Amino acid sequence: MFKKILIANRGEIAVRIIRAARELGIATVAVYSEADKDSLHVKLADEAICIGKPSAADSYLKIPNIISAAQITDSEAIHPGYGFLSENQRFAEICEKNGIVFIGPKPELISMMGDKATARETASKHKVPMTKGSDGIVPSVEEAKEIAEWITYPVMIKATAGGGGKGMRIAHNEQELVENYVVAQNEAKANFGNPDVYIEKYVEEPRHVEIQVIGDKYGNVVHLGERDCSIQRRHQKLIEESPSAGIDAKTREKMGKFAVKLAKGIGYDSVGTLEFLVDKEMNFYFMEMNTRIQVEHTISEEITGVDLVKEQIRVAAGEKLSFTQKDINIHGHVIECRINAEDSENGFLPSSGILEKYIPSGGIGVRVDSHSYQNYEIPPYYDSMIAKLIVKGKNREEAIVRMERALKEFIIEGIDTTIPFHQKVFKNKAFREGKFYTNFIETYFSEVLEK
Repeated sequence: MFKKILIANRGEIAVRIIRAARELGIATVAVYSEADKDSLHVKLADEAICIGKPSAADSYLKIPNIISAAQITDSEAIHPGYGFLSENQRFAEICEKNGIVFIGPKPELISMMGDKATARETASKHKVPMTKGSDGIVPSVEEAKEIAEWITYPVMIKATAGGGGKGMRIAHNEQELVENYVVAQNEAKANFGNPDVYIEKYVEEPRHVEIQVIGDKYGNVVHLGERDCSIQRRHQKLIEESPSAGIDAKTREKMGKFAVKLAKGIGYDSVGTLEFLVDKEMNFYFMEMNTRIQVEHTISEEITGVDLVKEQIRVAAGEKLSFTQKDINIHGHVIECRINAEDSENGFLPSSGILEKYIPSGGIGVRVDSHSYQNYEIPPYYDSMIAKLIVKGKNREEAIVRMERALKEFIIEGIDTTIPFHQKVFKNKAFREGKFYTNFIETYFSEVLEK
């Protein structure tokens, strides 16, 4: 096992990793930008090093600074968390060249599955169900027109790099295709430095369901059930739950088997998530794979009792998985709300500032993962999430009631948050009945998209 690891991230995921490492007896090094000097991950780590100015490009994305911080602190490994450099093949390779373990999959797997177009090709080779789509990158709008005609409209134009809903556009006809092809390319280049896009069939009114997997260096792969991430705004997840209220036991079992089959087939050796679209006939289609820990890994932990971050660190250190598929049992129902520093009454505009009051929820079945505290200043430079509120109940009905109670208890003053929006969602009849799809926000809360 490692003696010391560096966390190349910030916010709640950095805090999460520090806590897991401490329980494993591992010393931790936090890196931080000038804007994050008062963040909780800096206070909790055994050591902390400033790596640059406030912008991510000058700090959390600055590979030489992070490697230097690891070297001068004698860190044996680096955990990238999610976002930033977590799916950067070059960063993983540089870690290896400097004798530092990258706590994640092998660099070649990041390249293979982190690029969405290549991931589709790989999944196809392993006979995983997927929608019709382009054979790799689509280099011109003329080629895009031909492919869209073959696929039939509507189609989805998607950036091959990155995530978070960036570089994704739907086209219902040729005119929209021409317009959105350019928009998707420009957005992809601006956000990921890579303008490449591919095209696939757009599944109308699907559920977004993902399978959590973890593998070790000995060929063992296990899945930990599914997460339903259908409640999203502009392809960015807002609420996640497990199990999904919209798939049956047969579909759940098939999706899990396909996820393990693909992960085993490529020799996957860390935590990862395979994302699928599920239509109303229970047909499911592979979309992409995230080769990192996910924001919503917490609900898989609560539903199975497995500490995914600890297990991720263990397998990176060369240990075998401590459990098999037979050991994974699903208990109860778990829901997560992302509490963001955004004004949900005004187009979800970012809301930075000082947390004049911060009293997180508590009680039985409630978990809060956060890096925030009273009088902490939310900086304007990074992702707007300030906390994840996770609740567990014996069934979905109890989990919903518990989440309503927890949202009401969660007191934040000084900035705007998405708590009022979440409260509205939990009062929605379609949500409470589990009858919703990825167009839920557009269908029931169109006013928040128009602002």
